[in-house]
Amino acid sequence: MVGSVPVGGDAPVTVQTMTNTPTSDARATIDQIRRCEDACADIIRVSCPDQDSTAALRTIVREAKVPIVADIHFHYKRALEAADAGAACLRINPGNIGSESRVKEVIAAARANGCAIRIGVNAGSLEKDLLEKYGEPCPKALVESALDHIRILEDHGFRDYKVAVKASDVFLAVAAYHQLAEAVDCPLHLGITEAGGLIGGTVKSAIGMGSLLWAGIGDTIRVSLSAQPEEEVRVGYEILKSLGIRNRGVRVVSCPSCARQGFDVIRTVQTLEDRLAHIRTPMSLSVLGCVVNGPGEARETDIGITGGGQGKHMVYLSGITDHHVRDEEMVDHIVRLVEAKAAEIEAAAAAETKADAA
Repeated sequence: MVGSVPVGGDAPVTVQTMTNTPTSDARATIDQIRRCEDACADIIRVSCPDQDSTAALRTIVREAKVPIVADIHFHYKRALEAADAGAACLRINPGNIGSESRVKEVIAAARANGCAIRIGVNAGSLEKDLLEKYGEPCPKALVESALDHIRILEDHGFRDYKVAVKASDVFLAVAAYHQLAEAVDCPLHLGITEAGGLIGGTVKSAIGMGSLLWAGIGDTIRVSLSAQPEEEVRVGYEILKSLGIRNRGVRVVSCPSCARQGFDVIRTVQTLEDRLAHIRTPMSLSVLGCVVNGPGEARETDIGITGGGQGKHMVYLSGITDHHVRDEEMVDHIVRLVEAKAAEIEAAAAAETKADAA
């Protein structure tokens, strides 16, 4: 458990992100956490590099609606302070945290405060002895580092942990996770670290984490982007949605557009994604510019629209042709249909829950 959120076993794969505001500025950090919560982040990590940060952490934890992970590097005392401040989990890097005796103190603080621990192995900060042994970061080195640290935790009877073996190289990270999954039976936190900007980082993360998740490896994910943290959350959910692992919000099926399009597909999809971002109910929407593939895609989605001639477009409900809508009314009309469908799905789910309880 990371606070109230289960990780591993049969629990849903959770989506994490990390704040980038100075943690010592509690108000700015809380404001950013709010945006991530609105994007449906399950867990949020906060860096604690100094005492001012761990001092602010108590306020941050109190105001956050989701569990907070304290990210600890270099100074183990920050982990002790973060545990006392109410962090739900401590992320420690075995290459940076220090001697085994210091790790023991962190374990004691975690146990006393009901914290989980994430062992965060990173190709960029491996222990010196492992770099000397292997010559460079490699899957075996990452896994050996993780196993060494697992041993320390388990030798002290601490088992509330998850493990990550991250690298910026997709092939290195994927190979390390496969080897680790064969060696241990514990929750694994997935990530392609320092993946890059919004587009490049999304592609790398989708390839790396997507292949692992498809293989049944991974219990919680963080997409590492040089972008605002709420974007990491959105990309994380899109990866899970594309694999059918976890559905949240509207899954949009849309064409790349061509000369046949009956309306501006690209602009319409961008507008709809923005205006439907508040919908959390899983459902599908197809937006296609012409009748070549439009009717076929619409048959497979909850709501669909296909471009027609003279600014008049066909709307499909539950895969069946239903009515036409004109250009100038189209976006507002689709938004209303999606909101109504979401309310209908939620009402049906609530009624089913009530009937089950009775």
